[in-house]
Amino acid sequence: MTDQYDDIINLPHHVSERHPRMSMEDRAAQFAPFAALTGHADAIRQTARSVAESYEKEENPEYGSSPRQTD
Repeated sequence: MTDQYDDIINLPHHVSERHPRMSMEDRAAQFAPFAALTGHADAIRQTARSVAESYEKEENPEYGSSPRQTD
């Protein structure tokens, strides 16, 4: 049985005469993680802060209010 790639399977690897080989560091940088959701972590922290303040206000009604003046 003949495979459709038998004619090219044993050819030597192509080496460009025009473009130099990329360094391992540059090649690895292509696959490095990146911040796809810029600002997402800050938004989560702000939401957590708001929720914490909301719970604090429910537990302690005087939380965040100015002192009451008595006459």
